[in-house]
Amino acid sequence: MGKIVYSWMIRRDPKIPGTVVRSSTIPEQLGRISYLLTDKTGTLTQNEMVFKRLHLGTVAYGMDSMDEVQSHIFSIYTQPPQDPPAQKGTTTKVRKTMSSRVYEAVKGIALCHNVTPSYESNGVTDQAEAERQFEDSCRVYQASSPDEVALVQWTESVGLTLVGRDQSSMQLRTPGGQIMNFTILQIFPFTYESKRMGVIVREDSTGEITFYMKGADVVMAGIVQYNDWLEEECGNMAREGLRVLVVAKKSLTEEQYQDFEARYVQAKLSVHDRSLKVATVIESLEMEMELLCLTGVEDQLQVDVRPTLETLRNAGMKVWMLTGDKLETATCTAKNAHLVTRNQDIHIFRPVTNRGEAHLELNAFRRKHDCALVISGDSLEVCLKYYEYEFMELACQCPAVVCCRCAPTQKAQIVRLLQERTGKLTCAVVTVALVSLQAVFSSVFYFASVPLYQGFLIIGYSTIYTMFPVFSLVLDKDVKSEVAMLYPELYKDLLKGRPLSYKTFLIWVLISIYQGSIIMYGALLLFESEFVHIVAISFTSLILTELLMVALTIQTWHWLMIVAELLSLSCYIASLVFLHEFIDVYFITTVSFLWKVTVITLVSCLPLYVLKYLRRKFSPPSYSKLTS
Repeated sequence: MGKIVYSWMIRRDPKIPGTVVRSSTIPEQLGRISYLLTDKTGTLTQNEMVFKRLHLGTVAYGMDSMDEVQSHIFSIYTQPPQDPPAQKGTTTKVRKTMSSRVYEAVKGIALCHNVTPSYESNGVTDQAEAERQFEDSCRVYQASSPDEVALVQWTESVGLTLVGRDQSSMQLRTPGGQIMNFTILQIFPFTYESKRMGVIVREDSTGEITFYMKGADVVMAGIVQYNDWLEEECGNMAREGLRVLVVAKKSLTEEQYQDFEARYVQAKLSVHDRSLKVATVIESLEMEMELLCLTGVEDQLQVDVRPTLETLRNAGMKVWMLTGDKLETATCTAKNAHLVTRNQDIHIFRPVTNRGEAHLELNAFRRKHDCALVISGDSLEVCLKYYEYEFMELACQCPAVVCCRCAPTQKAQIVRLLQERTGKLTCAVVTVALVSLQAVFSSVFYFASVPLYQGFLIIGYSTIYTMFPVFSLVLDKDVKSEVAMLYPELYKDLLKGRPLSYKTFLIWVLISIYQGSIIMYGALLLFESEFVHIVAISFTSLILTELLMVALTIQTWHWLMIVAELLSLSCYIASLVFLHEFIDVYFITTVSFLWKVTVITLVSCLPLYVLKYLRRKFSPPSYSKLTS
């Protein structure tokens, strides 16, 4: 119940609007986090991609020059088919060549994807009519990746619009309004291992068959024809924080495609090594492809990520970013998000492939101090294979760590290793005072299997007699929220784990044993003649002790806490009228009962109040200076 209340409070916190609590098992542990491991996309960034750059090798188009791309696309469909006049030959030839290059690039982007346009009525017309007319205002692009949606939205903005798609065909609309129909012959989905996706289409009007492919530069560099600008420009765009995709194409004759299809079908029907044979057939097409362009999309940072990371860092928490992006993009994002501060050095772990190289690079890294670490997934795998302990020891000392080109399995491995190396504590809670009473009672009566409290007494103790004050503890604060935000260093005390440690747990166990013993032995010593009086004295003392211990625990009182204490006490007093079977109602109205319960309760609780006072006086917590 406490966890549910904490979760509700997190969702309703006005300082973190829009927060969704997806787990009710960890809210009370959030303040004890020492290492925060985060992905980049959708966590530090908004996962809303915006097209920023089209690079053709000799020319690049940015956001301020997209009108030129639109002009080139428009000219392809409006220029006359015959040759231009002689006096304008040279200029027109250059423009036409560039227009053709831009058109081929945009066309490749508009066809190589897994995006499906869907149409909604939006009050304009019915859905069927909207789909027939390809109504722009009703069209919504759907895809598993926001990158692809951003690319298709961009091709629409420059004049080549994806208006329809099903499993076997695609339709593009030109700036002049004509519909170009394409038959999808084959599609090769993106996988993390391949880092690329491809599609083979036939243009219905011309019968031309084209194989389009897009993917990461690390794999596309070995697929496209030789060029001297791909690697350099990919690096430049990545350093600007852009996610880069390489787009290429290959024209196929009918005979070439039929040969490929026959081998492809045969490979898919193989019984042994099917995946390997299918990949081999596809790779036979992925050779000497024509490089069309580079595309660069940008994922905007979350609005509040910078102040949040600064607060976490000031609180003593270390943040690790694990991402599949390339090194330059990950480093740029880390700087922009202030995961790495401006005055902080960054050590980029050089690529290592064997034990010797890993040893040398770890020695070089060991000489750095207060330095953020950036390492690729391949190098990380080598280090963890040969020098797991040494690497984790060094990495844990870093103020920030960025793992790029990181596979999902590696992310899980890093989390597991951090948990093992840092040895974070967990917390378990049990109702110990009640158990102590039963243990003392049984020992006194020669361990007879007779329960001290029966029936409704046990149920009432666990519910209406004690639950309201315990639930009200979720409102307790050692300091005000404003003070905690102003002094994030206060969280460093939580990182030490003192409030939820084995020592704290054992102290509460000892307190419960002490109180259970005092209540039980006190009731046995002070009862007069009947066993039922033992139950009345001890159970009433137990309830009062529980309510007083909650009050002893509270740091900052809230009016609901007072209501909870009074409500629980009232419920117990009111229920005594109906507990004739367990408690002598006439006995509890006597002065003898009242003074005996008062003495036992004071002996049970007063020493703990004195100890708490002395501890706060001679060893006050760090936050007491801010609340005094």
